[in-house]
Amino acid sequence: MEKPPTAPLPSPPEQPPAGVTRRRALTVTGGVLAGAALAGHAFPASAASQDADAIVVGHGLAGLVATAELAAAGRHVLLLDQEPEASLGGQAFWSFGGLFFVDSREQRLMGVKDSRDLAWQDWLGTAGFDRGVGDPSGEDHWAYRWAEAYVDFASGEKRSWLAGLGVQWFPLVGWAERGGGLADGHGNSVPRFHVTWGTGPAVLEPFEKKVRAAVAAGKVTFRFRHRVDGLLTGGGAVTGVRGALLEPSGAARGEPSSRTVVGDFALRAPVVVVTSGGIGADHDLVRENWPARLGAPPKSMITGVPAHVDGRMLAITEKAGGRIVNPDRMWHYTEGLRNYDPIWPGHGIRILPGPSSLWFDARGRRFGSPDIPGYDTLHTLATITGSGHDHSWFVTTQKIIAKEFALSGSEQNPDLTDKNVWQLLSRIWQTPEPIERFKNRGEDFVVAGTLPELVAAMNRLAGGDLVDLDLLRRQIEARDREIANPYTKDVQVMGIRNALAYVGDSLSRTAPVHRILDPAAGPLIAVRLNILTRKTLGGLQTDLSGRVLDASGTPVPGLYAAGEVAGFGGGGVHGYRSLEGTFLGGCLFSGREAGRAAAAATAT
Repeated sequence: MEKPPTAPLPSPPEQPPAGVTRRRALTVTGGVLAGAALAGHAFPASAASQDADAIVVGHGLAGLVATAELAAAGRHVLLLDQEPEASLGGQAFWSFGGLFFVDSREQRLMGVKDSRDLAWQDWLGTAGFDRGVGDPSGEDHWAYRWAEAYVDFASGEKRSWLAGLGVQWFPLVGWAERGGGLADGHGNSVPRFHVTWGTGPAVLEPFEKKVRAAVAAGKVTFRFRHRVDGLLTGGGAVTGVRGALLEPSGAARGEPSSRTVVGDFALRAPVVVVTSGGIGADHDLVRENWPARLGAPPKSMITGVPAHVDGRMLAITEKAGGRIVNPDRMWHYTEGLRNYDPIWPGHGIRILPGPSSLWFDARGRRFGSPDIPGYDTLHTLATITGSGHDHSWFVTTQKIIAKEFALSGSEQNPDLTDKNVWQLLSRIWQTPEPIERFKNRGEDFVVAGTLPELVAAMNRLAGGDLVDLDLLRRQIEARDREIANPYTKDVQVMGIRNALAYVGDSLSRTAPVHRILDPAAGPLIAVRLNILTRKTLGGLQTDLSGRVLDASGTPVPGLYAAGEVAGFGGGGVHGYRSLEGTFLGGCLFSGREAGRAAAAATAT
């Protein structure tokens, strides 16, 4: 088993009482056991010397949810982050707001038949858990149990819980990660990607409101510009945090902030909840943890998260006794664009593609199944790295990008983010303005009236003569011949027709089938696609209460974790791959469970 890098990265009841789900029984049991463990532990500091009932490290979505739960239980919480207040909410603010629901009202409206069993089949086929699921010391033991609990949550109370907080969703459900072609393999059998009306900021809003209300009530204290450099321990328990006070910063949300130290601090509490995110902004750590199964680590990548997503708390928590598992599991996108107006260093934006663009490697060789837009992200990533180059190409048409291209990120979707119905409806008759801006101003787009002109522009952009015009033409013409009939041997054309059979795709995400070289669909467009860093799928191993476990599988007294730093629960709830829409949901679920358990553990 790989050792995580130093600098990078009592049994529950067999049967719950009637009316209580097994997941809830496990969670409550964990909280009770955690409380008993803490109550029986002799802390070096007296209650009078405590600065709070709980300290939460990281003010992203998981941290806000955990803090809201602690405050609702009457606990006094210190919420720390190294960033200024402008970045409250962390990465979730920048997200598209996609959430994974099972058998939702929106799915049923779209005619989608989904179930808990189908979702669990898809999750298992995607995750591929294979590291000691049945062994309490195995890396996947708690990850599997978190996955089962999360699918129960997504098919149960998740939607009603959020709807009760005022969250709403766009009615057309998206179909992400369609998979590798087998019913029991990777991918979503049905559409499950629910875009939040208001995108990422709307997911954050109810929890930020709860926390700010708790601040006003004296239950929560913000400690911005507090960089945690270590966890305080005593008597075998985590008893607080220490670190550096950073100078005040006027950096806007997402912009890098100063790291100038102006002082230090030490704060104590019976429990510390770590919710500090992953390693996506540190390319050296990404490469250090890069697994051989994904090919050679890319020499060139762009960054899908702000610079403060540095993974520091992983090593810090490990030093205090926490166990890091599955550090080689990660989720990076293959359809990244360099942002022409960057907010953070190396800022990249992902294309959320429909199924129709043709995908070629850097030399102009067409990808086969399952390396089709929207099907299998990590398989395609390995195909790209195995090509000897760090980029690939979409070759497409104006007709396709007008209907099928979307850009990930709240700032790239002003219609959805601002809840502007008329602007949203304008997508029916025109290419969305953010797409047109990237097409006209982004360095990764080339536009041409003819294929020879397009290939010449592609080679100028990439440098050299990698793409051969005749080879590219033969492949595109061969594909174009396959659309003359309603049946075909071309897997991608089959996928387009399959998408058009789903009303959600036919209305908003799939262009009518047409020849790529049809002048009426033009102009021709080529998009250079870069590898975009994003999510850490492994992390601190936690039990179902969010308690961080040590190398022996024993909870570290006083220490909890939630969100990406915990692999979204258990040290890797997704296994090897994600079904999408599960990152925000993982922060919501793990933050809620850790917050509730920490509140139970500090009950007097």
